Amino acid sequence: MSGKRPVSAETRERVERAMRELRYQPNAGARTLRTAKTNLIALIVHLGSKVDAEESLPYIDTIIEQARTEDYDVVLSSLREGTAGITRLAGRSICDAFVLMDIQPDDDRVAVAHDLGLPAVLVGRPNDPLGFDVVDFNTRRSAELLVDELAITGHRHIAVVGEVAGERERFQFVLDFYDAARERAAFHGIELSVVPRPSDGWDGVVACGDQVLAHRHDRLGLIARAPQMTEWLVRLLHERGLVPGRDVSLVSFCTAETALSYARPITNVSPRPHAVSSLAMSLLFERLDGADHPPRLELVAPKGLVRRATTTVFTE
Repeated sequence: MSGKRPVSAETRERVERAMRELRYQPNAGARTLRTAKTNLIALIVHLGSKVDAEESLPYIDTIIEQARTEDYDVVLSSLREGTAGITRLAGRSICDAFVLMDIQPDDDRVAVAHDLGLPAVLVGRPNDPLGFDVVDFNTRRSAELLVDELAITGHRHIAVVGEVAGERERFQFVLDFYDAARERAAFHGIELSVVPRPSDGWDGVVACGDQVLAHRHDRLGLIARAPQMTEWLVRLLHERGLVPGRDVSLVSFCTAETALSYARPITNVSPRPHAVSSLAMSLLFERLDGADHPPRLELVAPKGLVRRATTTVFTE
């Protein structure tokens, strides 16, 4: 049944036929008594009204798929519970390991997970991983690719819609993105503005729209850092009567699925959520199998940029 022992094709077919007829499912309680394992992985992820679900779901889907290939199920816990959720799951022996997503530089979940002594993998970089394996995406290189695209196609100005004014950015990969975009624009000799939003949501984008589009008549390129921002910028351009790829350029840090979902497909660099989550789960299963090598920090690199209809090519 586990697929981990050699059996003849005839025996396998007979057992699987009997399982179908009996509608057999493994008994988790009996398995736990026999092995002292739950075959459950706890996924601790940030979910809420301000979360870009389109950005998070591909990671979650892949984690669940990868767990099932190893005969594990996933129990999902929201960050709303904070560190108490981790302690509760471990204290009740509900899970064998943790996947901690949305890791912040000073994330108190890391220390709590460390004290519990269960295997864990971190998706995102803390200041101190405390011996856990860490997987993240190389957003610096992604920002460089997006700026390079606007530079080689003749743009003079670049605008990026930033975070809410006055709020400290919580994630290292976002800081890396903005820093790399500024540095790359300076390398090319292009003016780049990271425009803060006065508030969250669509209203915040509208409120800073004039500043974002200040150079719309002088070879302006826009960079969207996430799927939700891509949608908002497409909407902003539409309401201003501007066409991406004709009046201004729009390039995005989003998956190909998101980029192709618009009437005018969007030039993009993908964050490769499947690759990030698959690597995280591979490292976690190594730990569950008893691997004792030094902790690893893995940055998944972008595959490259795909130019689509929203890039305007300017010529002298």
